[in-house]
Amino acid sequence: MSEAVPFQSHVKAVEDLRGPAGRLEAILNTGSENALYAAVVAHPHPLGGGTMHNKVVYHAAKAFSSFGLPVLRFNFRGTGLSEGVHDEGRGEVDDVRAALDWMVDRYRLPILFAGFSFGSNVGFRACCGDARVHGLVGLGLPVRAEGRDYSYGFLPACGAAPKLFISGDHDEYGPKDVLESVLASAQEPKRVIWVEGADHFFAGTAQSPASKLGTMNAGIRLWLAEEFGL
Repeated sequence: MSEAVPFQSHVKAVEDLRGPAGRLEAILNTGSENALYAAVVAHPHPLGGGTMHNKVVYHAAKAFSSFGLPVLRFNFRGTGLSEGVHDEGRGEVDDVRAALDWMVDRYRLPILFAGFSFGSNVGFRACCGDARVHGLVGLGLPVRAEGRDYSYGFLPACGAAPKLFISGDHDEYGPKDVLESVLASAQEPKRVIWVEGADHFFAGTAQSPASKLGTMNAGIRLWLAEEFGL
């Protein structure tokens, strides 16, 4: 009896993802034929150097891909080779919706969304209340970053979709005490993970210098296994 061949994801450039501002540069990690969900991952603030190749975004995509899910990463308008210009989080909501539309059209599967920093705020605004989105992951939710304030009055609209929030306990853009009060408005089911010794980028601190990206990845994978049976 031959051994089962383990699933291997392949990375492909996406040429036909378009948003209201034009073509969006994107890459797809292919999934297995029997995938139960598809995933979309959004990157941090482009004016701070954020792209779909950011380390946190990459590790989040790996967590979804480890279960054989197809995963789409894309650059917001005006980032990398994406057309258009940065719109301070307004038009970027429509970019996320364009990514959701593309994945649903291609796979006809329920969507799991993850975003890091700016990408989490923008992505949750796009996904909350969308019946196609069955789970949301917010990584390093920002409250105030580089002079920009982020609000979360929309969180209750996320309804009963399972939600996972992972932040470092030394996140300079989302202090634990402030973020805890923000997350109190999110409906159950929700899970909040504070990564000890991690800053906003899940890098270590002076007291705990090792990278915490592996811890973040493990938290996502455990949540996917327990909430969605993957």
